[in-house]
Amino acid sequence: MSYEMTNVTYRSPFAVLSLKNRLSTKEAGITSMDILLTGMLVLILSPLLLALAVSIKLTSKGPVIFKQNRVGLDGRVFTMYKFRSMRQDAEELLAQVAATSQREGICFKSKDDPRVTRIGRIMRRYSLDELPQLFNVIAGDMSLVGPRPALIREVEAYNHKAMRRLEVKPGLTGFWQVSGRADVGFDRMIDMDLRYVRARSIRTNFRCLLQTFQAVFGGRGAY
Repeated sequence: MSYEMTNVTYRSPFAVLSLKNRLSTKEAGITSMDILLTGMLVLILSPLLLALAVSIKLTSKGPVIFKQNRVGLDGRVFTMYKFRSMRQDAEELLAQVAATSQREGICFKSKDDPRVTRIGRIMRRYSLDELPQLFNVIAGDMSLVGPRPALIREVEAYNHKAMRRLEVKPGLTGFWQVSGRADVGFDRMIDMDLRYVRARSIRTNFRCLLQTFQAVFGGRGAY
């Protein structure tokens, strides 16, 4: 409730407290949903996780799990997990990939990325390389749905608008993933992420998860 006093707007402390309680309840519901669904997914997908780990180990040199620092809620840095889909010398080829990127902006992607292994291309097509992030969700660093986890160098180049992506936990999937994934440009990705920040709810997350399965099985926009 607000009261107009000359040119000053007074906001009742009871209204502020009510808003905080609603936000806390919403976040608690989303967290509970994350834990419940993630636990179920880990159990159901455990044979697939094991098969992918063995395939990676047998077909290329290097660790099975790729670890990388990403920026999460409120700018906190955490270690994100993925199945390794690239060669060991991937960082040395980074400049070559940047020159052939099909995505505009500070995030770059290439359809013919020379760093990606054979099994890596299959995993990326169906986003299977992202599955270890389920353990990031269990750890509380990520949510099932949210903005893409940003690299530190990307956040350093953010403008004020893009920084709003850090108001919520990054997600395993999100609006941009179900709208074309790597085919979506950087500016549009930011707009979709901010739309999610405004619309974040249990219902929105559940609908996004259902749409993710359709996008993943279709292999649309993945490389």
